[in-house]
Amino acid sequence: MHTDERPAVDLRRLPSPDDLLILLTVARLGRFNAVAETLGTTHTTISRRILALDKQLGGRTLERSPQGWELTQLGAAAVEAAEAIENTLGSLSGLISQDQSALSGLVRVATTDGVGAVFVTPALVRLQQQNPQLNIEMLSATRKVSQNRSGVDLEIVVGRTDVSNAQTIFLSNYYLRLYASPGYAAEHGLPETLDDVGQHGFVSYVESALQVAELGHRWSSQLPMPTSSFQATSVFAQVEAVRQGAGIGLLPNFMVAGQPDFVPVLAGDFERQLPIWAVARPESLRSAAVQAVIASLKEEVKARAGLLAG
Repeated sequence: MHTDERPAVDLRRLPSPDDLLILLTVARLGRFNAVAETLGTTHTTISRRILALDKQLGGRTLERSPQGWELTQLGAAAVEAAEAIENTLGSLSGLISQDQSALSGLVRVATTDGVGAVFVTPALVRLQQQNPQLNIEMLSATRKVSQNRSGVDLEIVVGRTDVSNAQTIFLSNYYLRLYASPGYAAEHGLPETLDDVGQHGFVSYVESALQVAELGHRWSSQLPMPTSSFQATSVFAQVEAVRQGAGIGLLPNFMVAGQPDFVPVLAGDFERQLPIWAVARPESLRSAAVQAVIASLKEEVKARAGLLAG
């Protein structure tokens, strides 16, 4: 009787699934240090496991670039296999927990301060409440999109984006407008024209430390140089400085619009519109957890479109 028997697989010649998953994490984060932090190990261990994988596969899976570690053609093929392993393990985990929709693991998100506090945080909290096994790390800083992939799965940035080896996803627009406190307005009066703004104190970012030029006073020639300035790297400090009467501030509308402590200044004459983007490597965007974060962010900004419009 004829039987169709497949030849036995020599497991010794197959790459380690653990090493493939490590390669997948490197592809998503771009830096060994970030991968080591995520996996709870060391840079040396990550490097050693990648070298072992390269030896097993017979070629290099990664190469250095200005954007961090990038996949070779062999590495891209290995990542496809790693993603299949990840999906299979995720399905098995769902069966064990009797909740196949649950997300798990760690997602690292970098975001600007204001957008992070007002929109990203509630979106991430809601997602985590729906998926209790999902861990979140949120790194807050106001900067342009990273050119060297700063070890995060997803970056939330504002302003112009100019990156390679990454995909950008538009989330929403928001506005920067001029505001003062009622006390400041009563004591100093409010400007009637943009030229009059130069006769007042001005609150904005520290220009020498600012990476996103559109957020600063000097980016627009429409604004004259002020008589004095209060500059801070934190938008929360700027909001508080305006509240305390330090001067007229260029503030995100979604942080102060409609609040009694803030009076619009030249509301019909001056505003800046800035986009909010989600930026990630293609490998990160294939992660179910990262896709869920983006979906939650889109839901948050859509539900609060009125606040963003101000």
